[in-house]
Amino acid sequence: MVPTTLTEKTLTRSLLDVLIRAGLIIVLVLFCFEIFQPFRDLMLWSVILAITLYPLQERLKGPLGQKDGRIATLIILVAIIILMVPIYLLGTSIADSVEHAISVVKEGGIDIPPPAESVAGWPLVGKPLSALWAQAYNDLPGLTQKYIPQIKGVSLTLLSKLAGVGMGFLTFIFALIIAGIFMAYGEAGSRSAVQIASRVSGPAKGPKIAELCTATIRAVALGVVGIAFIQMLLVGLGFVVKGIPGAGLLALAVLLLGIMQLPVTLITIPVIAYVFATEGASTATITFAIYVFVSGLVDNVLKPLLLGRGVDVPMPVILIGALGGMVTNGIIGLFIGPVVLAVGYQLFWQWVQDRPEEGD
Repeated sequence: MVPTTLTEKTLTRSLLDVLIRAGLIIVLVLFCFEIFQPFRDLMLWSVILAITLYPLQERLKGPLGQKDGRIATLIILVAIIILMVPIYLLGTSIADSVEHAISVVKEGGIDIPPPAESVAGWPLVGKPLSALWAQAYNDLPGLTQKYIPQIKGVSLTLLSKLAGVGMGFLTFIFALIIAGIFMAYGEAGSRSAVQIASRVSGPAKGPKIAELCTATIRAVALGVVGIAFIQMLLVGLGFVVKGIPGAGLLALAVLLLGIMQLPVTLITIPVIAYVFATEGASTATITFAIYVFVSGLVDNVLKPLLLGRGVDVPMPVILIGALGGMVTNGIIGLFIGPVVLAVGYQLFWQWVQDRPEEGD
């Protein structure tokens, strides 16, 4: 009986030691996650940018020497300078729009036409809309006074969204700087990624998993975010040159639609119609219309070239990732969401297709 009792005590003590160690590890992990959580999106976006830009660094090694730090610094500086252009245009456009709205309100220059008789005949919303429209035509100050709480709430929401966009761009710039540091130690980072994947999936599958994740990140970052950014630059340049009101905000809308895989023509066609309605048909307006319309369709040419390299990610995965990322993390989540969800999608199907052989 004594040996049995000792064995039971030993097993109990061993089990207690395991539980205590597991509990301490869980507590440590939770504390580490809580400390790291404020920097999670920033570091994740930095890793995505570093993986995406690293092939460019490898190509520049020959002409610019062999120092990774110097080449990475040059790439990041050029990228930040390029980013300053749309950020400046967006800020200028927002400032001009706010200044114009304030001047119109102060001068009383808001001219609302009377509602058409056909509006009242619209189903469901016709009569309430016609009455509201008529009140705005007859007594706009009284109507504004009546809906001041709602107007205030919408204004505060809009300002908070614009502030979130500004913080998103600022976070993006910080992520670029951190990505440059990662790129300076690119070879060591690549070896670390392979070691981690090998530790999780085994020495045979680890390098393949790391390669799959790298290819997915580059394909989605270039094929989705990169193309959307190119579209924003092309279309936004046309808006700025033509002097379209709110050109910066419209260019930002083009970027968001491009990331969410929605047609940019939702922006370009109404703008073209506005230009023809206000300026009429001329050589300048026709040239502007052709340029903007073609720029809005450039993704149809670039997507097969960039997104089709390495991996095949369905468009619904990209769309869900963009929308979910935007809901959870704002403007920066709009960029991170498609990449993270695409990596998870690829890893899941890699696990599904990797069936063990019979007898294993």
